[in-house]
Amino acid sequence: MKTDSIFYRLFQTLPGSFFELIGQPAAQAGAYEFASVEIKQTAFRIDGVFVPVAGTEGLPVYFVEVQFQLDSDFYRRFFSEIFLYLRQNRGVDRWRAAVLYPKRSVESSDTGPYEELLASRRVQRLYLDELGPEADRSVGLGIVQLIVEAEATAVDRARRLISQVQQELESDASQRDILELIQTVLLYKFSKLSPQEVQQMLGLEEFKQSRLYQGIRQEALEEGKQEGRLQAKLEAVPRLLERGFSVGEVAQILGLEVEQVRQAAPQ
Repeated sequence: MKTDSIFYRLFQTLPGSFFELIGQPAAQAGAYEFASVEIKQTAFRIDGVFVPVAGTEGLPVYFVEVQFQLDSDFYRRFFSEIFLYLRQNRGVDRWRAAVLYPKRSVESSDTGPYEELLASRRVQRLYLDELGPEADRSVGLGIVQLIVEAEATAVDRARRLISQVQQELESDASQRDILELIQTVLLYKFSKLSPQEVQQMLGLEEFKQSRLYQGIRQEALEEGKQEGRLQAKLEAVPRLLERGFSVGEVAQILGLEVEQVRQAAPQ
């Protein structure tokens, strides 16, 4: 599963979920902007940075790293990235860091040079398989739990999340974005299934007849109209397939041949 991109989408869509993870009020997200940051003149990129918006001086910058594979050099790289960022952004005085692990066994044991930092309030290490009942507290935390949920129980959790989204969120656009995110998590988790099979598994057949789905389709039609060049159309293919459209539907929306769509689809 491409966990980095999933968490990036999650924190963009529901930034409050990050603050809930670190034990802060979800409303605090309103004081921040979230982005992925590339460190200038290096090959380093920090997965995500919550930067206080103008008028909220005094709040710390939050560095977020998603680490789902064992990497013995992780902490050496991670803290190098942070301190390079601080060197290049001299106005940043306060900072915090959070590392998201699926489970403790993925964490590097090479912690010696950073013991004081890791023991301080500056750094939080979060083990997502230990969230427990907290994961049911909000949609955002529920999606975090879904990412690490076992396949045997993932579908049931996803269905509960869908019901929660439909009950708690009034905005069609917000519902649509989060339902797409839930479906994307399941597509990565069950990589052998098609978007249509995942929709059927989640009981979303009726979703295609809803205003939400029609909104997605209209948005896709607009995208198709705007994508004038062939290369741009081909770049739009994976996005539309991920949203659950069939190869034939994508071909019709973008004005492409079915074979062109198949060739542009993710392998």
